[in-house]
Amino acid sequence: MKKRFPAVLTAAVLLLSMTGCGGEEAALQEGVRDTNPDKGLAVMGNHVTYDPNHLVNGGEPVTLDWWLWDAPDLFGSIAREYQEMHPNVTIRIINNPWDGYWTKLPLALQKEEKGPTLFNVHNSYQHLILPYMAPYEIPMEDLTADYFTAASHEIDGAIYYTDFGVMTGAIYYNKDMWEAAGLTDEDIPETWEEFREIAKQLTIWEDGKLVQAGFNYNGEMHTLLLGLPYQLGDTLFLEDGKTADLTSDGMVWAVQMLKDMYDTDRIGDKDFGTDSSQSFGQGQSAMVYKWGHFYGYMGTNYPDIRYGTFEIPTAEPDPFAYDRYNGEATPGINKNASPEQLEAAQDFIRFYLANTRVQKELCMYYSLFPANNQLREDEALQENPAIHAVSEHIEDYIWPGAMPSTMEENLKIAGQDILYNNKDIRKTLQTTEDIVNVDLANTDFTSSEHLYDKYGE
Repeated sequence: MKKRFPAVLTAAVLLLSMTGCGGEEAALQEGVRDTNPDKGLAVMGNHVTYDPNHLVNGGEPVTLDWWLWDAPDLFGSIAREYQEMHPNVTIRIINNPWDGYWTKLPLALQKEEKGPTLFNVHNSYQHLILPYMAPYEIPMEDLTADYFTAASHEIDGAIYYTDFGVMTGAIYYNKDMWEAAGLTDEDIPETWEEFREIAKQLTIWEDGKLVQAGFNYNGEMHTLLLGLPYQLGDTLFLEDGKTADLTSDGMVWAVQMLKDMYDTDRIGDKDFGTDSSQSFGQGQSAMVYKWGHFYGYMGTNYPDIRYGTFEIPTAEPDPFAYDRYNGEATPGINKNASPEQLEAAQDFIRFYLANTRVQKELCMYYSLFPANNQLREDEALQENPAIHAVSEHIEDYIWPGAMPSTMEENLKIAGQDILYNNKDIRKTLQTTEDIVNVDLANTDFTSSEHLYDKYGE
């Protein structure tokens, strides 16, 4: 049954273009005074709980701006659910383009309570916004009991944001090509040696021309290189957490293996298009390595392709870590908001984290493995191939921290030099490591690798 909302809430979520705020703004009408603390609603959550049966800000109207760069309808629906319980709270959704978000947000937060009270966070820009953020007023032990990645976001005994879900890589394979090669589910490879043999069976050359790649990593080599060294027990950073280690044995092995797949195995080719996503969607490549957002890409652009997924192969049966992951973050709170806004924002964050329906909807939308432990076995989430592929060993994936972009950008250049210009692997990686460490010296970045359970083994 479709929910009906009070007229004030219906008006509160109309999206209008605003010239003065640099984005789209919702909820222009103020809330109404709330005089009903006992709303007859159930308490939500497990360890992080939310009891809706109270007044926020004494029931007096209060307005919060919530900045984001994506999915205003989705986040607007979360705001509506909260406003239905607390009609005195107005949440204005302001959607800014990603390209300008990280320039505008720090400037807006400098305006103190005139800036946004809530704002969506991406962990790679933590260094820009942490000085303006208020810690969550939720006990650490409750957050870490409900959210398995929360401990990795602890800063001086507090959490300023955590993950609602995590994304990592998996192998996507074309089921029609798989069946045409006589392969079944029993042939799903677990090691890279097995994977390379399967890829050979899926590769088709005609008259010296590659017409079907068994495995295509074009455009994703650097993404693989940021995860594969962990399989051999090597980390991306030294023990100080601040110095990049891009010349480890694990990194050299990963580069050499990927290069050999093209040069020796001939299961793909550097010149077989620059975009492995498009190649897979057009039925030219049998297998690709992609992160969870690829599920949405395929559904939008190539809905007729029959494909499956399986977990990334490993160098050995019990790797130090299968791959790295990254989290999609919960909203931040402006520490310089007014006392009334801070009270409402902290209340909203507790609602946001305790509400498993909201958490499930977010993970479904973004194809994320849920960070909320109560949703691990959720059947609807497990039907998503991007989530299902990594669900068995998700505890064996590592978060390196909110890495500055120099790591990804310069590894991408290194991969291109090695593949296209045939440059020496070790020398190229050393040059890349030197460049990255000069850049890192100008940041306050510290790796989170030491928080991984197996670190130091």
